Amino acid sequence: MTDFLQILLNGVSLGSIYAIVALGFVLIYKATDVFNFAQGELMMIGAYICYTLIIHLKLGYAISLFLTLCFCFVFGIIIEVLILRPLLGKPVFSVIMVTVGLAVILQGSVSLIWGDDVNNFPPLFADRTLHFIGISLKPTDIWIFAATVLLVIGFFLFFRKSKVGLAMRGTANNQDIALLMGINVKRIFSLSWAIAASIAGIAGICYANVLFLAPDMSHIGLKAFPAAILGGLDSIPGAIAGGILIGICETMAGGYLDQIVGGGIKEISSFIVLIAILMVRPYGLFGKAIITRV
Repeated sequence: MTDFLQILLNGVSLGSIYAIVALGFVLIYKATDVFNFAQGELMMIGAYICYTLIIHLKLGYAISLFLTLCFCFVFGIIIEVLILRPLLGKPVFSVIMVTVGLAVILQGSVSLIWGDDVNNFPPLFADRTLHFIGISLKPTDIWIFAATVLLVIGFFLFFRKSKVGLAMRGTANNQDIALLMGINVKRIFSLSWAIAASIAGIAGICYANVLFLAPDMSHIGLKAFPAAILGGLDSIPGAIAGGILIGICETMAGGYLDQIVGGGIKEISSFIVLIAILMVRPYGLFGKAIITRV
């Protein structure tokens, strides 16, 4: 029972990181109706920037975190203005393929600048482990889970109560009507990418704290994408629920099934769960079904 609870706790910790990355997918989709397949690479960029500020420039953790978020915010705006804005009004597939190309460019750029070595990210908290009824709990895990909860509450209220959040939802629903209502669609697009890039930076720092810092850490974007689909691409609570569910499924598969079959189940478990649930709920756990009358 203790082993089960430990694996479950590890799954919640890993799933919280997936949830933060999935939140970036949802934010861009809710505002622009586009999938951003470079979200994992934005996460990686944020982690490397923070690492450089702490290790090479010798800045404090708080200052480095703040500057990293500022960089990610501006970087998101630059990406939207220079790369994606020229595609405004073009087919969605074209925009998606541009994000795929952007992911490849960012991946290669990180390897070129920082190299391919695996680095240990400076821990946010002292390296101590709390023990409770035989379960090990690290302060970092608590911090990541708390950050996830605060983000989902904050953005849920942002989209429900604020004028900018409502403008983002309106823009995603129909850009033409949003323009007629006086919404600056270009500004909404820039803000959406800026916020999503900042969230990716937070996710990258969390991931590097728990595991490692390396160029291939961007693959977490492929793990978080099923989480966003699973929860429902138009649902912020769904992104959190999907991320945690995927994290638990992965750790459970790695802890139990991999020992039986000799490995490999953990890597595909998220997609197996995704297919199984979408066969029952095609719009995800919390997604809204779109009904078209003909």
